[in-house]
This record gives sequence, structure tokens and C-alpha cells, in this order.
Amino acid sequence: MTLSEIRSKYLAFFKERGHTIIPSASLLPENDPTTLFTGSGMQPLVPYLLGKNHPAGARLANSQKCFRAMDIEEVGDNRHTTFFEMLGNWSLGDYFKQEQLPWFFEFLTDEKDGVGLKPEKLFVTVYSGSQDGSIPRDEESIKIWQKLFEGKGIEAKVADLVTEEGGYARGMKEGERIFAYRDKNWWSRAGAPDKMPAGEPGGPDSEVFYDFGTEHNTKFGAHCHPNCDCGRFLEIGNSVFMQYLKKPDGSFGELPKRNVDFGGGLERIAAVSENSADIFTVAHKSIIDELARFSGKTYAEHKREFRVVADHIKAAVFLIADGVSPDNKDQGYFVRRLLRRAMRFCQNLEAGERYEGQTMTLSDLVPIVIKEYGAVYENLEEHKERILSEIAQEEERFQRTLSRGLKEFTRFSSDGEISAQDAFALVTTYGFPLELIIEEAGERGIKQIDIDGFKELLKKHQELSRAGSEQKFKGGLADTAEQTVRLHTAHHLLLKALQLVLGPEVHQRGSNITRERLRIDFNYPQKVTKEQLAEVEKIVNEKIAADLPVVRTEMAREEAEKLGAEHEFGAKYPERVSVYSVGPLNSAFSIEFCGGPHVSRTGELAEGGKRFKIQKEEAVAQGIRRIKAVLE
Repeated sequence: MTLSEIRSKYLAFFKERGHTIIPSASLLPENDPTTLFTGSGMQPLVPYLLGKNHPAGARLANSQKCFRAMDIEEVGDNRHTTFFEMLGNWSLGDYFKQEQLPWFFEFLTDEKDGVGLKPEKLFVTVYSGSQDGSIPRDEESIKIWQKLFEGKGIEAKVADLVTEEGGYARGMKEGERIFAYRDKNWWSRAGAPDKMPAGEPGGPDSEVFYDFGTEHNTKFGAHCHPNCDCGRFLEIGNSVFMQYLKKPDGSFGELPKRNVDFGGGLERIAAVSENSADIFTVAHKSIIDELARFSGKTYAEHKREFRVVADHIKAAVFLIADGVSPDNKDQGYFVRRLLRRAMRFCQNLEAGERYEGQTMTLSDLVPIVIKEYGAVYENLEEHKERILSEIAQEEERFQRTLSRGLKEFTRFSSDGEISAQDAFALVTTYGFPLELIIEEAGERGIKQIDIDGFKELLKKHQELSRAGSEQKFKGGLADTAEQTVRLHTAHHLLLKALQLVLGPEVHQRGSNITRERLRIDFNYPQKVTKEQLAEVEKIVNEKIAADLPVVRTEMAREEAEKLGAEHEFGAKYPERVSVYSVGPLNSAFSIEFCGGPHVSRTGELAEGGKRFKIQKEEAVAQGIRRIKAVLE
């Protein structure tokens, strides 16, 4: 089954069961300063899972586009991708285990309305209970699974697997189909139950695995089991049951409103529908076919190159469509890294003038991605020309980088070896890929390359960068401190003022708000003049002095759009949305799609004699400017 077929079937299946189908959120998180990208289906819904009412109701479902930057170096095997879609359904205080587990099992095994998998190929995991015994084994899920398998004539014994150093205590036994793990089957934002702070919700989860029946590889442990990494099993879905709340005394109580959070990998489900352990032959087939035509190479002989190029171009297309341009920092760094890594592997394929006299570029693969996904994600077609332009420009820049890098390589290798420091400088300063360093060294007969030392330096660099990123994005709207909320309202005023001074085509391309300052990224092709900045400041302070009401209104999306409400670039919204207006709706200074929080009146921003002040204006990427501002 194709991705499109499975996605459509899944959404139809849950719509029939009373779920509202909500659109995918952007790959750039809204009001979430803790991460650069949307990496899971539940991430945009965390406020609602923690108790906030969702305007679309208590039963929700969607297919959420996701990007995980930490998997870039892992891409090349048969299952790791940076971009993927997560099928999700949620119950916000409505149904629970008795409905969720049978529904997912039915979707997987039903041949008409589902995927039609053979039930004997499915194995499941459940929570075995906490170490101290304060949270019991998930007997309810066990009984539900046993009944479901027995309904298919399949024996379903339970196996408790206790982790030991190097693997598990014993192998799988005949008839065992339900496997109880401890921390692997517990979910909370803080990790295991003993690591959870007071007031943190969490609960057991139940995962479903597909069994390919391949032979166990003992390098992954003496015994095989569903969570083994040997390749026999592939996880295809996980139902999280948010059921408990950590009390101040360290004990656990039941949440008054229990939630279900389900996530299933669309690409993985598509792969197992064909009994294929290789996600790429299903989820990236159209790109792989095009690469084969251009390069004259076969996927079977060049799997790593094909996989890297296919995954990276797809991820880059989606990120650029959501407003990220290739750059050396923040989200733009990862787009640049994806594209340059894809270009390097394209060179390995020698995808040159082999296909109808044409020379292939990464831009040639963009229409394939848009054709496959454009009907579902409309912003791909809408921003097609910008996507093509960004990728073409990055290819030109990379060619210049390679030329400069080769000169530096000659200088660094003049003594016949490449030190860890030299390799690190070539990669981080000159953008020269490690694969190319190794290849170039081989062609020049250089055998001494301190790769281990380089990897250690790179690891330290990444840890410092990660710490810096966490500090940089710490304390945004996940923090609802009074000053943060004030700056959030100031952010709305600033965006509208920029549009009045610079033009209505100006839109937000990113933001971060802490207790100390606000930051907004916006599209504008040139430096903003001092005079323009002064006028923007003047407008914002005038609206603060006017003490306008800040009003939240819930309304139909179409009604909000007719009012001209500002909304997130590239995002799709549900049928009903939350809108904040500065001033009454019929005469508002600004109107934005927004979940809040905000002050009740703009005059609150001036308490203590404070005024709005722009501290800095700068370029952060091609066509993207950044302003930092304070209330002082």
C-alpha cells in the first residue's frame, strides 16, 4: 500500500469513530522554545494533553509531518529517516485502553478498512511495573491484547523481561506474544517514574511490533525480543496512556482526566504492508527511481547513497516550504547540512550526463517530492519556486566551498597526514565533508587520518552547540511568567507595526520570547533603516499608551481569515481557531491566530514606567531579518 492510501485509510477509520481530523502543524514549533523542530505527533498537542481544552473537541486524529535532526548521521540504514509522518489519534479525557488498543489492532489487521497485516506477524509490549512496586504491571492492557489475539486464534502468553548488562535474561519462548518491559514502556517528559518531579503527569504505554522473521544477530545481545535492534522486529505504533500524576510526597495518584496519545510511523506501516524491512523501497521509491535513471546505478549496489539523497532532499523541501532557508545557525544550519550531504552522496553516484543528455542537480528531484505530497501539504506547491531557488543557490555555494576546501586540504596535508584538528577545521570552518576528506586522502596516498580524534572533537563541539541552543531557546512561552506574557503581547504589536512601516508582505518567520527580551524573525529583502526602526518603536509605544484591550475570540477559521488575522507561515489550521486581537475585533489594531497567553490590556506593558525599545536589527539568512526588543 502507498503512503497516500494508508494515510487516507487511517484518517477515515478514526473519523468514523468520532474523531475530528486536525491539520499537521508546521515543522517549526509554535510557542515551544525547548526544541528547534516538531519531532513527534504529540508535540504540538502537549498543552491539550496537560489539560487545556482543544477547540476541535476531545477526539482528534491527524498525520503530522516530523523532522529529527539527531538522525542525520544515522540515515543510510534501512529504517532511519530525518523526515517522516506520524499518524496520530488522541483522547483528551474521553476513551481509554478498552477502545484504543482494539481500534489500532483492527486498523492494522482489517483488509477492507485497514492495512490487512497478518495478526500472527504482530507482537506487543506493555509496562511491567515500577522498580519500587508503587505502579503495578499494566494488567488491563495485557488482558485486552490476549483477548484480541485469541479472537484471531493466536496464543498470547506474557513474558516479563528484566534488563541485564548485555541483553535480556532469556530468549523468547513458544507462544509468548506480549512482552513486559519497565522503562521502555513508560512515558513522561522527565523519563522513568523515579525521575519525575511533583506535578508531572505520565503513564504506561503499549507498543506494537512487526516480525519479519529474520535470524537473530547475536552482536545485539544473546537473546532476541521485540525491542532488540537486530532487525527482526520493527516498531510500528505506540499507545501512551497518560494516567498518573506524581504527588509532592513521591507517590502517584490517578489523573482526573486520563488521556490517550497514539503515534504510528506512516512510512514504517507502509513498509510492513509489503513485508519489507526497507522503508526506502516504499516511502522513497519515486525519488530512488529518478536517481537510478540519472546515475545509471542500481539501488541494490548503492543503497547508502540512494537512501541519503532521497531522505535529505525530501526533508529539505519540507523545511524550506515551512520557512527555513539554508544558513549557518539555528534551523537553517540543518537545511544546509542536509543539502550538502545529499550533494556529496550525489557525487558518489556520479549522477551526471547519463539521462537524456541532462546533468542532474538536487533541484531536479524537487518536483517529485511536490507531486507526491502536494495534495496533502498545499504549501509545497505554493512555495515551489522559492524551494527550487533556495536549493539551486545552495548547490552553487557548495561548489565554491568544495573549491576552497580542496585548497585548504592541500595546505593541511602537506606533511603527509591529516590530524584531528586539521580534519575538524576542514569540516566545521570550510564545510568540507569528512567523506570527501577520506576520499581525497586516498587518492593522494595519505594514510594517516586521525578520524577517532576528529570524532571526539566533533562530539565536544556538538555538545557545546546543543548546550548553547538549549540556553538560547530556554524560557520562551513554555514559561508563563508575567514579563514573558507582556513581551508576547509586545511581539504582536511589533509585527503589526513592521507591516505598517515596511509593507503588508512582511510576515513572521520565527520567534523566541524570554523574560528578558523578545525576538522576531521576519521576511524583508534589505536592512531596516534607523528611521524605519524609530517609526516602528513609535507605533508600538503609542498602542501601549492607548491601553487597548487584548481580546481572545474562538471562531471558525474561515471567519478569522476573512478578518485578515495573521497566522503562521506554511501552517494548516483546524476548523475552529483561537484568535487574539489588540482592540475590539471590529476595529482591532492587530489580529493573530494564537493560543496565548497575553495581558488583558496593552497598558500593562508600561507598568513601572517601561517603554518598548528595539535593541538590535540584523540579517540571519537570505531575505530574513531579526529584531530583538525589550520593555525597559
